[in-house]
Parts: sequence; C-alpha cells; structure tokens
Amino acid sequence: MSQQKVPSDSQPLLHQHGREIQAFGTVRQLPIGLSHDARMYSCERLNKILADTRILHSLYKKHHWLMRGPTFYQLHLLLDKHADEQLELVDMVAERIQTLGGIAVGDPRHVAELTKVPRPPDGAEEVPAMLSRLLEAHELILDDAHDAAARVAEGGDDGSNDMLVSNVIRTNELQTWFIAEHLVDTPIVRV
Repeated sequence: MSQQKVPSDSQPLLHQHGREIQAFGTVRQLPIGLSHDARMYSCERLNKILADTRILHSLYKKHHWLMRGPTFYQLHLLLDKHADEQLELVDMVAERIQTLGGIAVGDPRHVAELTKVPRPPDGAEEVPAMLSRLLEAHELILDDAHDAAARVAEGGDDGSNDMLVSNVIRTNELQTWFIAEHLVDTPIVRV
C-alpha cells in the first residue's frame, strides 16, 4: 500500500514565531477624529478598567462555584448571570481600546500586574465575605470608571465616555445593588 504525500499548501505551518508588531502602551493612527494624546490616555485608563473587570469576572465565577448555604441556588444563578454580564463588558472595553488604535491587555499574567482588585484566598470563604469582596471590586471599578469617564470626555473621547457611563458604570451599579441587598440582615418573617 502506497502512502500519499499531503500537498504542502494543505499542511499547517506549525511552531511559528513572529516579531511584535505593536507594543502594549502604544496607539496606531486610525482616522477616528481623536488626537494621539487623547487616544493614548483613553487606552491607558480603559486598560486599567479592563484588567479590574477581568478579575471581577473571575471572582464572580469562583464565588458562583463556591457558593454555599440556604441561599445557594439563588446566589449561584445570580453570580453566574453577573459573570456573563462582566464578560460582555470585558469584550466591549477591549474592543474600544482596539478601536482607539491601542492594545487591550490580554494575557492573564499581565492582567494580574495591572489590577487593583485584591487577590482572594485560594480556598472558600464564608458567603458574606465573598459577597463583600465582590462589592469592594465593584467599588474600585466604579471609582475608576467615574473618573475616567469625566477625563476622557475632557479629551474629546465621547465614545469611551459613552461606553463607560452607559455600560461599565450602569452595569456595575446595578450589580452592586443586587449583591448588597443579600448582605442586609433582616429576618424573613417577623413575629
């Protein structure tokens, strides 16, 4: 039985390496009507928010898996829903950075270098501690997003301002409300 040779144009070219064609922290010139400085500033601020948002998404997934107690089912579903919404924000912020000509932080090790969100213990915490940790991460993101929205607007970057206000801030505020209400200590029934 003869062995047929695969045509070379059908064979994947494996183990390729290439040079870096754009460094992180730089922006390409794109015809979007914004100055180089405005785009640089916006990308820098958005990458910090992106790093924190990626960590918040991971915290939501971790706490979704580790949820316990009488409200397990409700919180398990809520945290998964919030994780999905944070993942949408991750993509939205990353694509905005790319639209501005920048490079979105992509590698999780790079994300860990940029984030301000404190690292949780590797194990499981009590439910109120996990929820509080989520609220603290939301507050960090919201503080940064409010400031960034105002400053990118000053630089003329209405697109980033709109995304920060309409998506990042509103989503994080709503999620904060939902999580915070689970930490209110009220009895289910009063006698």
